[in-house]
Amino acid sequence: MAKKTIHLMNTSFRDGFQSAFGARVLTEDFLPAVEACIEAGITHFEAGGGARFQSLYFYCNEDAFAMMDKFRKVAGPEADLQTLARGINVVGLESQSRDVIKLHAELFKKHGITTIRNFDALNDVNNLIFSGQCIKDAGLRHEVVVTMMELPPGCEGAHNPDFYEKTLRTILDAGIPYDSVCFKDASGTAVPSTVFETIKRAKKMLPEGIKLVFHSHETAGIGTVCYKAAIEAGADQVDCAMAPTSGGTCQPDIATLWHALRGTDFELDVDIDKVMVAEEVYKDCMKDYFMPPEALAVEPMIPWAPMPGGALTANTQMMRDNNIMDRYPECIHAMGEVVRKGGFGTSVTPVSQFYFQQAFNNVMFGPWKKIAEGYGKMVLGYFGKTPCDPDPEVIKLAADQLKMEPTKEDPIDLNDKNPKKGIAAAKKLLQAAGIIETDENIFIAAACGDKGVAFLKGEAKVNVRKNAKKADKGGEAKPASSGYTVAINGKPYSVVMNGDQATVNGKTYSVNVQEGVSVQGATPSGKEGAATQDAKSIKAPMPGAVIRIPVSVGDSVQAGAVLLVLEAMKMEVEVKAPSAGVVSSMAVGVGDQVQSGAVLAYLN
Repeated sequence: MAKKTIHLMNTSFRDGFQSAFGARVLTEDFLPAVEACIEAGITHFEAGGGARFQSLYFYCNEDAFAMMDKFRKVAGPEADLQTLARGINVVGLESQSRDVIKLHAELFKKHGITTIRNFDALNDVNNLIFSGQCIKDAGLRHEVVVTMMELPPGCEGAHNPDFYEKTLRTILDAGIPYDSVCFKDASGTAVPSTVFETIKRAKKMLPEGIKLVFHSHETAGIGTVCYKAAIEAGADQVDCAMAPTSGGTCQPDIATLWHALRGTDFELDVDIDKVMVAEEVYKDCMKDYFMPPEALAVEPMIPWAPMPGGALTANTQMMRDNNIMDRYPECIHAMGEVVRKGGFGTSVTPVSQFYFQQAFNNVMFGPWKKIAEGYGKMVLGYFGKTPCDPDPEVIKLAADQLKMEPTKEDPIDLNDKNPKKGIAAAKKLLQAAGIIETDENIFIAAACGDKGVAFLKGEAKVNVRKNAKKADKGGEAKPASSGYTVAINGKPYSVVMNGDQATVNGKTYSVNVQEGVSVQGATPSGKEGAATQDAKSIKAPMPGAVIRIPVSVGDSVQAGAVLLVLEAMKMEVEVKAPSAGVVSSMAVGVGDQVQSGAVLAYLN
């Protein structure tokens, strides 16, 4: 009996980047590996979308559309280039209006994409209807998704074969146009028995010839076992990556699954010897990148706190940016309760980010003292219907803190009525910044907000973590840079100086060192103004980056006025005036990274 050939999509250059490096990879660094994969006969790639859209503007100072163009040029005209979309959220954490959702599909088609995998983290099928139609109308293949995870031990009510069968039936009954179906487990927590039964039922439900795909991660240590279960139940395709971004938080390695299928009735559609050559090229491309130790580890806590691989390192990288990585274990432990009380949306972006943001807030501010905006809007219904009802007390806390009432209205209708969303709102952002209104720029502004506009204005900074250069073969370090270990309050920081740049714990800053102490009244940000003895210091409530300063030195402000806006863990935190007064000094500027308790401004 002939073996069944299982198709494979190579996820190294999207999910691999997101899972291992927090999506912070420069385009020119990885293109040689794409070329090597083409030479190895691989024809199907995940080439963008998900966090690999925003991250290019936020951390790489690169244009995601230019990246897709370069990927297509290297891959050639015949390759199937696939991206990941988050239903009505498209490629961001915020849900969008209809005109932006439509523009997303049209632009991705324009820039060389052939297939879009489209999911909703709540498995609210209403969020897939319009987004799926836009994908098909743009001339792309639509891979519709049912999202999976295992509930934390002791929970029930969703995420079992009956739930997944019902979700797929609702998709089919809704008449959503599709070309293939994927069951996507971003946290890698679904158990093999659930995977087998779910795929088996789905195979019976789908028309003949429809490709059935299973996607998972190795974070919980059972990814390869679940792939085998899915294949044995009838899956036609699985997703794998290549080292160094395979295993752990990412997909199983191509070679690992190839090996696991030896002696069975199944085989992958790859030439494994050629793939191994391509994998060596990929390793060489990535050799300078800092690999977080948690990226390649199996995490025993994941079944209790289902953190997706693609979100795990993105969050730990942000915690490193803010020098609070030591709080990560607390956040993971706090996440279990957040999932239990949130209505069982699947832990995949954006919901996984909402879960982690709320867990982060519970650790940093105290349990449920500060509701994260995304989490609060989710339990209140602003992203659609959760699989189960969230905890009533959490709903009340969210309504009180966010000053929003629960809703059952279609999120896409709410977004169409929201003057802060849509193409018109994005155009206003561009006009205010003096930026040309191309379709691409409009979408960048809509999907990335202020950070997208900063990129278009040429103000974005590169924050890609690479390892410090080692000494050369002669044993002497390169003279262009010098390194130090600086301890502040007993906490060590790695500092590498190179001309007018300093790299601190992997993040690069522009520096200007002068002898002596600056004159009184000058501030680190260059803002003038002297604080009197009676001035009240305004301190950072949490670590973060300064992204907006809506006031100027000398302004009179009322109590509650917003003085600065910080961003941490993709959340914006407004720092408000505790009383009326005059802004006498501003101690920071836009782009500065500050620690909790740092003085931001003075108020007289």
